[in-house]
Amino acid sequence: MLLTKFTHSCVRLEQDGVVLVIDPGSFSELDEALDGAAAILVTHEHADHLDQDRVVAFLTANPSVELWAPQGAIDALGSAVGDAADRIHAVGGGEEFSAAGLAVRTFGDQHALIHPLIPITGNVGYLVEDSLYHPGDSFTVPDGIQVEALLIPVHAPWSKLEEVLDFMISVRAPRAFQLHEALLSDVGLGLVEGHLTRLGARYGTSFEHLSTGESVDL
Repeated sequence: MLLTKFTHSCVRLEQDGVVLVIDPGSFSELDEALDGAAAILVTHEHADHLDQDRVVAFLTANPSVELWAPQGAIDALGSAVGDAADRIHAVGGGEEFSAAGLAVRTFGDQHALIHPLIPITGNVGYLVEDSLYHPGDSFTVPDGIQVEALLIPVHAPWSKLEEVLDFMISVRAPRAFQLHEALLSDVGLGLVEGHLTRLGARYGTSFEHLSTGESVDL
């Protein structure tokens, strides 16, 4: 399976000619990410994970594409989806399904807490082909699963470095890559990734930085 990283939280997966995109958000290069996609997975409705206008336009222009998302994200898309509504599927944690022929398992139900005064939205993490895990905006650990490659949200309004490191250590994936980095400067990203690299090596995880548009075989 080929993983291509785009800015922030959007990734593109390709296997046997099939393209699956996770979290096509407003910070990401969606023309490239969505090109030829057969299926879309959305972790939650925040704009940096779901660019509503562009995703609706893509679904409308590509009548075979299906999308899976928590109900809150589907509600955010609203009536604009039109005839694409029957290709949009609500999903919660603890489910299994096939998206464009790729096996998907889901974990968790809630976005990490930002502040008690800010409502919590739904959030689902996706494990694709029992290999790559994208947690969305959460540190939900897929208990009992040997994840081969982990996407780590390295910085967010809802996190601190201690939690980022604990998440990586708890999952114990052999490989890990950064996610959710758009709010960090180059200096800040280097600092965080330095900790991930050092502690990852101690606990059996090889952390690798992926530049925007860079691809890696899983």
